[in-house]
Amino acid sequence: MSLLSDTPERAKSRSVGALRRLAPFVRPHRRLAYGALAMLLLTTVLNLALPMAAGRVVDGFSAESEYLMDSYFLAAVAIAGALALATAARFYLVTRLGERVIADLRKAVYGKVIAMSPAFYERLMTGEVISRLTADTTLLLSVIGSSASIALRNLLLFAGGLALMFWTSPKLSAYALLIVPMVVFPILTLGRRVRQLSRESQDLVARSSAQASETLQAAQTVQAYTREDMARARFGALTEEAYRAALRRIVARAMLAAIIIFLVFTGVVGVLWIGAGDLRAGAIGAGELVQFLIYAVLVAGSVGALSEVWGEIQRAAGATERLVELLEAQDPIRRPARPIPPPEPPRGEIAFENVAFSYPSRRDARALHDVTLRVRAGQTVALVGPSGAGKTTLFQLLLRFYDPDEGRILLDGADMALMAPEAVRTRFALVSQDPAIFADTIAANIRFGRPDASDEEVRAAARAAAAHDFIMQLPQGYDTFVGERGVMLSGGQKQRLAIARAILRDAPILLLDEATSALDAESERAVQQAVERLSSDRTTLVIAHRLATVKNADRIVVLEGGRIVAEGDHETLSAQDGLYARLARLQFTQG
Repeated sequence: MSLLSDTPERAKSRSVGALRRLAPFVRPHRRLAYGALAMLLLTTVLNLALPMAAGRVVDGFSAESEYLMDSYFLAAVAIAGALALATAARFYLVTRLGERVIADLRKAVYGKVIAMSPAFYERLMTGEVISRLTADTTLLLSVIGSSASIALRNLLLFAGGLALMFWTSPKLSAYALLIVPMVVFPILTLGRRVRQLSRESQDLVARSSAQASETLQAAQTVQAYTREDMARARFGALTEEAYRAALRRIVARAMLAAIIIFLVFTGVVGVLWIGAGDLRAGAIGAGELVQFLIYAVLVAGSVGALSEVWGEIQRAAGATERLVELLEAQDPIRRPARPIPPPEPPRGEIAFENVAFSYPSRRDARALHDVTLRVRAGQTVALVGPSGAGKTTLFQLLLRFYDPDEGRILLDGADMALMAPEAVRTRFALVSQDPAIFADTIAANIRFGRPDASDEEVRAAARAAAAHDFIMQLPQGYDTFVGERGVMLSGGQKQRLAIARAILRDAPILLLDEATSALDAESERAVQQAVERLSSDRTTLVIAHRLATVKNADRIVVLEGGRIVAEGDHETLSAQDGLYARLARLQFTQG
């Protein structure tokens, strides 16, 4: 089953055997598991011993020795006390094991998806990933920490109780077994339906979570276009669809539980009716009948409990499948079996050799056509052209967010495809058009570029990015909390923080994607001067629509339709009657 397959196909859940995929997460905590299993066995044995004690107590009423009767009562109390302690220990161990396993599973899934390339998210929304990390793991926690223990305990009670029923009265037990086929049939038929409906319900909840995540992240846009009602309607429709699917699952589970409980307890009543006749005939003693009755209730109760938790276990199997899909998902970026390290010392040379590329979701549309481009160490190269020309795509390929379909990209003379993506990315510092600002302090956002940087280094980077002055005007200065996605900052302030972060990273290659687009004229001039100082001893690639910001670049590369159509400096390109000259005339003659 593919992670990115369509929903109808994914709705087909496999059996509860999928829960075996959790074994690698349980194995490191086997001591907890063994302890929980030991307590589970002890509570089962004590539960099975109680009916014997009850039978002896009943027989004790007619015992000639008062001491013997008291001993039976004391034994029953002792068993009850031991059962209470063992049950508490079982609860502690099982719950702790569940919390530990789910914590490890969450970390493993997050660790996997956070490193996946953008191609992975072209067909899987982040909201669905978050749903799997929260809703599915919460469901698994309920099962591992409770339902699985209940199921195993009742399975043992069923087996042990049935054996002791035969030991107490083979005749009555044989009659009781006649109802087993009637109970198994609805479990097999309705149980399969419950499993399918559980997977369908989980998928729909994930879809509604994805919708909510997407619209909440774009709340200002939704409100600016007054589309709140449309967003509510879409989310409401998905939520109602998920509710209807959950309702179908609940109805199926309720029917399953009702049928099984009715069949089991009707059978028990019938067997007891037969037992009452044997008691009157003297074929069985009162203590034995009470003992058999309790065992019959235990067996019937265990079957009812199994039918109740079976649906939860099936839902957990579906949740396990969805989480394992994430863990086993393959990153579209090809990782070499034996990656080579980037050349040392880093020089910052870049070369595109006959590179062609199409985005995975748009295979029929080429984003780049046979691009060949060389950037010398320390050179500043500007990439200009209309939207969709392929400028940002070049950055995506340099950072190994994607791999080219044809050709190769060299970093300091070595093929990047032979290196690990994370090793490649250590050579770059990126400032994007829409920088990511985290819900943390200003200092933490700048220090994201180099976590071990000192406070003075953070401040120096802020000064170089023309950010220090506005930071010091904030209530807590560098300790000011900026809110989710930097909501408390203006666009220009966020961009200057991103530039400070890139400066602090101190990578040999600087990538600026419209890095000054949100700045006012004064701030842009200050940042431009900082960028010029920063780029003086490193390779810099600049994407800019405003040609005034790239006039002083060592070389300007003009792209159109995914192809390089011209190269040169500002004066040379302006003198030609090409795309750059038309853009220059348009921008420099405005006003």
